[in-house]
Amino acid sequence: MKKIAIFPVLVYQYLISPLLPAACRYTPTCSQYMIEAINKHGVIKGGLLGFKRIGRCHPWGGHGHDPVP
Repeated sequence: MKKIAIFPVLVYQYLISPLLPAACRYTPTCSQYMIEAINKHGVIKGGLLGFKRIGRCHPWGGHGHDPVP
């Protein structure tokens, strides 16, 4: 189940992300955070953590190091 949830993120990382300028405000990047969260917490909780992180990634949001809890 985890591999199925991670596959779209990997597609983004290898096919779409290289075409876009680097603009991530956090380390690790949001896509890497999503993968780590799913591996650590499972598909549902990890997915929710990942989408919550993506929601915080905007010009008025935070920045810096933000590891998976």
